Amino acid sequence: MGDSLTDARSHGGKFLDSLRAHCPESRFDNYGIGGQMVNQMHRRFARDVLGEPAPSDKPAYTHVIIFGGVNDLYSDETAFRTPKLIQADLAGMYALAKGRNMQVVALTVAPWGGFSKYWNDKRAAATAQVNDWIRARKAAGEVDHVVDAFALLSCGNPNLICPDYAVPFKDGLHFGPKGHEKLGEVLLRDVFTNCR
Repeated sequence: MGDSLTDARSHGGKFLDSLRAHCPESRFDNYGIGGQMVNQMHRRFARDVLGEPAPSDKPAYTHVIIFGGVNDLYSDETAFRTPKLIQADLAGMYALAKGRNMQVVALTVAPWGGFSKYWNDKRAAATAQVNDWIRARKAAGEVDHVVDAFALLSCGNPNLICPDYAVPFKDGLHFGPKGHEKLGEVLLRDVFTNCR
């Protein structure tokens, strides 16, 4: 579940390709929609992931990967999205999945400081606040795994995507094949080690 970083139509979600390659008997479906905020994801979560209302052809997923928040963070003035609202919508999705006995894999917001048209000190602080909250969800018992995309995809300046990971994108927000490969490696190592 995610935004353009997950949406295959915007060259996102390639981290799932690594999982598919190593887990050929498993099914990985992509519910990323470019440009969406987490409140929009939350509204469609029951339909897209849980298959509600029943009957539905959705499988009974064992895991859900939730990766969103950046569109909310730079929509603080236009859509009035605050860290508390972002956290509430993420928590809502985590709870819905846990209610179906899914393992919840929470990803932090990836570095986006190079998206200079929208990045500023206030949004940097809000990003840190949201990511600190996500990192604490495993200890709180609300998720099963946390993968820190922010730390994984940055180097040097922690607010920026590593240059090697950014290619071929130049907007400072989206990451390319090497970034997706890195994310897929960590998901495989930390979450899907025993997949088939």
